[in-house]
Amino acid sequence: MLLAALAAATAASLLLGRYPGPVLSSPAAILADDLAVNLVVNLRLPRILAALLLGTVLAAAGFVFQTLFRNPLVDSGFLGVSQGAAFGASLAIIFAAGRPLMIQVGAAFFAFLGLGLSYTLAHRIRFGGPVLRLLLAGIAVGSLYTAGTGLLKYLADPQRQLPDITFWILGGLWSITWPDLLHMLPVALPALLVMWAMRWRLNLLALRDETAFSLGAAPRVERVLLLTAAVAATAAVVAKAGQITWVGLIIPHLARRLVGWNARLALPASLVLGALFVLLCDDLARTLLSGEIPLGILTALLGSAAFLVLLTRRRPGIRA
Repeated sequence: MLLAALAAATAASLLLGRYPGPVLSSPAAILADDLAVNLVVNLRLPRILAALLLGTVLAAAGFVFQTLFRNPLVDSGFLGVSQGAAFGASLAIIFAAGRPLMIQVGAAFFAFLGLGLSYTLAHRIRFGGPVLRLLLAGIAVGSLYTAGTGLLKYLADPQRQLPDITFWILGGLWSITWPDLLHMLPVALPALLVMWAMRWRLNLLALRDETAFSLGAAPRVERVLLLTAAVAATAAVVAKAGQITWVGLIIPHLARRLVGWNARLALPASLVLGALFVLLCDDLARTLLSGEIPLGILTALLGSAAFLVLLTRRRPGIRA
């Protein structure tokens, strides 16, 4: 059912836009207009595919983070990964003339560094349980990166560099073309395949190291491999789309509500739900108003609203 809904939403998104119709055009109207065909093939289609890839990656990475750290409140934003990517991209915009490859490399490097710093700092904190220590470390590292990004914005050229940084942080897919999509795929697809192939192992890795080892897993090696894949994929898409929040946090929770906690089923459900959620948000971003709404604003608005519903909804069989 989820795959059918995603296929229908993708087909409808190809027809959704302000040209040639006011909102939704028929296939016949598009095929009869050469300009409309060119717009769909060269602008709308790569953007839709990028939205699907973005949602898939962020949802998968969020699911992996929450499972490995045994913490339902963890995603890339809570571990300094997204803030590190923002800092690296801002650094490249200012000091590397905003070259796409340098933005991608900078975002990936500082995203990995953010995760490493959060994990290392969590082991040095002397109070609280492992969940609390990790959250505190992630908040501290993310705040440091946010302060660094603010300093870079202050130093940026207000005419050229500052608008690029600001719009990048807000997040959006308005500038995605086929070359941009091809830049993301070589990193994001192999990383997604690693997470997909190891979804069977996530159930073991969610246990304590001693228990996982006794059941035949190599916890440290497999955790490092999964974390590397999650951070690399996140950095690859975030470098092009900017900071897109709440997808990695809320989508795994929705997937578990639908199919249960078994990662063998919950991870694929997260992939499809993430792609569907970001695609629908991007459709709203480009059609709701005359000017385009930044995608990061819509994902944060709808994601936080869904999170509040999950928090306040009483589960069956549980009395207050």
